[in-house]
Amino acid sequence: MSSMQIQQVLAEMRALQARAAGSAPEVATEAAPTTDFASLMKSSADSISIMQNQATALSSAYEAGDKSVDLTKVMLEVQKAGLAFRAMTEVRNKLLDAYSQVMNMSV
Repeated sequence: MSSMQIQQVLAEMRALQARAAGSAPEVATEAAPTTDFASLMKSSADSISIMQNQATALSSAYEAGDKSVDLTKVMLEVQKAGLAFRAMTEVRNKLLDAYSQVMNMSV
């Protein structure tokens, strides 16, 4: 997820928090375009998939004996892809936990 997308999510969360508290939200001087959460998650999943495919391609090229591929670069790309996947999995787990807590609330 890019820094710009993170800033958009944070701005939306602050606006929702201010609305829930009953006060006017602090509006930034620069209007952020609205995006829905599903498209944000889909774009993040797509970028993680691309990272994993690139890491796999680099790994395969190194194993095939390509002299232009450095082992350090292969290891870094594999670690970055793995870390991104684990982070996305944690976000999914937190969302499922929050959803189950909301569903278990009594009205």
